Amino acid sequence: MIKLSAFSDEAGNSLEQQIAALQRNNIPYMEIRNIDGKNIKDLSLQEAQAIKDRLDEEGLKVWSVGSPLGKVDITVDMDEYMETVCHIFELAKILGADKIRMFSFFNSYDQKDKVIHNLKLMVAKANEYGIKLCHENEKEIYGDTATRVKEILDNVPGLYCVYDPANFLQVGEKADTTLPLFADRTEYFHIKDVIMETEELVPAGEGDGNIPELIASIQEDKVLSLEPHLAVFEGYSTIDNTQMKNKYHFASNSQAFDAAANALKQLLIKAGYKETKGGFVK
Repeated sequence: MIKLSAFSDEAGNSLEQQIAALQRNNIPYMEIRNIDGKNIKDLSLQEAQAIKDRLDEEGLKVWSVGSPLGKVDITVDMDEYMETVCHIFELAKILGADKIRMFSFFNSYDQKDKVIHNLKLMVAKANEYGIKLCHENEKEIYGDTATRVKEILDNVPGLYCVYDPANFLQVGEKADTTLPLFADRTEYFHIKDVIMETEELVPAGEGDGNIPELIASIQEDKVLSLEPHLAVFEGYSTIDNTQMKNKYHFASNSQAFDAAANALKQLLIKAGYKETKGGFVK
């Protein structure tokens, strides 16, 4: 079975808007990133508990914490930074999530050993909490290219992989070369598509991310987490310092989110899947 998750903050800022978007699109899981204008790392434990209680009421679950961990300069004081790391681990436990999305440091291309050292520290602490740290490839961090992502995964036991085809395209690496390297090593997939030549973000299947091939590569139960970036949403500037380029314009963030969800579902149906309660089955 394939189940769907989503960065629901792309549909709306408030928790209630995000709940409505997930329910409207029959998506059972949230990859939580921003709630009511707060990045996940800035939530208190009490706020996390209130969010968990509200999601429980609606039958929704947090699949993964879409944290900004590792989106800091490689010169960060790790002793101090581990306080933030542990806070996010505690939030994840309250939210009922055993996965946290994270990154591998800015200004670190010539700092492989330090990157590996820092990631090992984080993974060791994650193991104490029963958390899976899932590294996402993204531009300008150490793990932005396939070669460096593979280095990280090969040298940091216990670190998991989130594969984002669009982020590889944005550093000039085509999906037909990156997907075979990581399809079998990926804990879950981010669904984001982009036209490589124009750098325009588009619904799944309309760009060069080879999303149909990604779906075809799945041989076991897997989660696809929708991160479409089809419209600028509140909080985008805090996660990406570059201008977002979009091929299409939508009347609202909720409309953009619905279009992204529908595009992914249509690809799953074309691949022979049937939508059932909670997921897609063949």
